[in-house]
Amino acid sequence: MKTSDGLELYTEVHGDGVPVVFSCAFSTTHENWRSQVDALVAAGAKVILWDYRGHGRSDAPHDPAAYSMEHVVDDLGRLLDETAGGRPAVLAGLSFGGLASLHFAARHLERVRALVLVASGPGFKNPDAAARWMARSEKTASYIEAKGFEAFVHGKAGPTCIGRRPELPAARAAGEAIIAQDPVAVGLFGRHVAGPAPSVIDELSSIDVPALVVVGEDDPGYHQAAEVMSAKLPRARAVRVPGGGHILNIEVADDFNALVVAFLEDLGVA
Repeated sequence: MKTSDGLELYTEVHGDGVPVVFSCAFSTTHENWRSQVDALVAAGAKVILWDYRGHGRSDAPHDPAAYSMEHVVDDLGRLLDETAGGRPAVLAGLSFGGLASLHFAARHLERVRALVLVASGPGFKNPDAAARWMARSEKTASYIEAKGFEAFVHGKAGPTCIGRRPELPAARAAGEAIIAQDPVAVGLFGRHVAGPAPSVIDELSSIDVPALVVVGEDDPGYHQAAEVMSAKLPRARAVRVPGGGHILNIEVADDFNALVVAFLEDLGVA
């Protein structure tokens, strides 16, 4: 898929039916969603995977001007143009992927059938909290650039990018894809997109589509954000998954897939 500024973004399409677009966490790739493909295709969904600019197999420019939330929202719209066949899509995202999905829904609600928000949040409205998040993003970007992705995946960041069960085949494949990325490009994405991403807390009440808000029982840093989203989104259902950490879609894939399939069935699209 080609972006408005001429980049090539990596995409995969599996199956047919209602489009379900999976957007990844910052610094991870489409491979993090591999465990969801077969289950959702079997349920009748068209599963769409993609890599943000600077991530995975997508083009990875070293120009800071190529990175902004506006770029990501536009890229997601073009992805739907190419893959959704004119149908409103279910937008599913983990961590930053959930925030990106909310940004798109706030601007293009007519193109969104529903939301699946996993271990995510609506961003930080409080200036001090936003500054702390920006500092954390800068620290992550600097670490990736200095140490590389091998150290990132196999170090303290492992549980938040491939999960707490690195022995799983899905976790190993996700880790290999992360390690193959360009540290400079991912660092730029962190500094110019994920770190300064604006809050959408004030827009949540207007995002009137069904929403499944999922968080792992063992991911306490996102419990409050899940509560905020489930309270403010007009048609949200919140689920806390036992035994799940931040990357619960890999750690407890069967439980996660069953939740999403049931949600699609409730929508009447699976």
